[in-house]
Amino acid sequence: MAVSTRIAIIGGAGAMGRITVRDLVEFAGKEDRIVIADYDFAKAEEFAGSLKDPRVSAVRVDVRSHDEAAAALAGCGIIINSVQYQLNLDVMRIALKAGAHYIDLGGLFHMTRRQMELHEEFKARGLLAIIGMGAAPGITNILSRMGADELDKVTEIHTRVAGRDLSQYSYTPALPVSYSLQTILEEFSFKPAVFTKGKFTFVEPMSGSVPHRFPSPVGVRRPMYTIHSEVATLPLSFAKKGVKEVTFKIAFDDDFVDRVRFLRDMGMASHEPVDIGGIKVPPIAVVNKVAMSQNAPKIKGKPKQYEIVRAIVKGWTKSAGKQAKMTYILDCHTEGMPKWGIGTDINTGTPPAIAALMVGRGEISEIGVVAPENCIDAKSFVRELARRKMKVKVTRKRGWDVQV
Repeated sequence: MAVSTRIAIIGGAGAMGRITVRDLVEFAGKEDRIVIADYDFAKAEEFAGSLKDPRVSAVRVDVRSHDEAAAALAGCGIIINSVQYQLNLDVMRIALKAGAHYIDLGGLFHMTRRQMELHEEFKARGLLAIIGMGAAPGITNILSRMGADELDKVTEIHTRVAGRDLSQYSYTPALPVSYSLQTILEEFSFKPAVFTKGKFTFVEPMSGSVPHRFPSPVGVRRPMYTIHSEVATLPLSFAKKGVKEVTFKIAFDDDFVDRVRFLRDMGMASHEPVDIGGIKVPPIAVVNKVAMSQNAPKIKGKPKQYEIVRAIVKGWTKSAGKQAKMTYILDCHTEGMPKWGIGTDINTGTPPAIAALMVGRGEISEIGVVAPENCIDAKSFVRELARRKMKVKVTRKRGWDVQV
């Protein structure tokens, strides 16, 4: 798939977009061009200037104005979407108008399903849209593919995420958030999807919190069900292999969980507008604006962060001429990239850059709306993760007696 190497990052001046841009500056070719596209042009221009790289430019883009945005991004062969997931369909429409391939970070199940409905439109244009290409979804999906490919039949896929931060801080905001608080509040509020006994169903938000042992230094954490995109795509991707169970869980620090639960229970996760001095605004928009306007935390000394993104894949494979139960545990270990000034969020911000560069090099042939597990070569992707100081470790265990 030969495409232009002009890559636009919408929301490129935001928290995750900045990491994607930084990765492209490091790994894109000399002839490639990187466009920081953001609603806040001054912020995008300042960021572009700070990189001191002639390949990087800035442009103002309002994703609510599809025609104007597509015109501003004319000539871009790939659009990476790093804005709030509620705008995914808007950015996909912009990509279609601009004739560009599309990559995003996920859509919290329901949005992912709506995005999949655009498959035929992208296919008709000969374009690719990779949906859910961050850490989770993204790395989780590709780890699941790696495990599934080792099995003749897949029965279960469970994805788990947890981290630990032992850094010393000279300043910590009241509610430290590395990505949109609105998305986090929705993860804590919406009923999570699970695929069980071959059917989709929904469970209570923040349920399923039981101890789960991750590799050191993360150790034992209590991941809980939250609504996520993996459950929207993995059951479909591995239906032919017989998968009947797919779940997603993530662990947060206890203090963080308590604070977000407090906001949720107080009604700050509501999208229903309230009247404040004659102006109607949704509470979730207010609290998100305030939270995302906090000063960034300041670390004393070296950062000591660690995150594990895990896939547990159970199934059957031939052993000594007989079908045997087997489990694959696949872990992506992340410590961050101190020389870039980036912690464990690197595992969310760099995968879309990796995917974009793979598309630009013609390493992906699929078209249409496609999940990562169905278009990304896992071995190539893992090699690219290693270049960014992320390591994938695979454990193979006989039987299914493995904690999920």
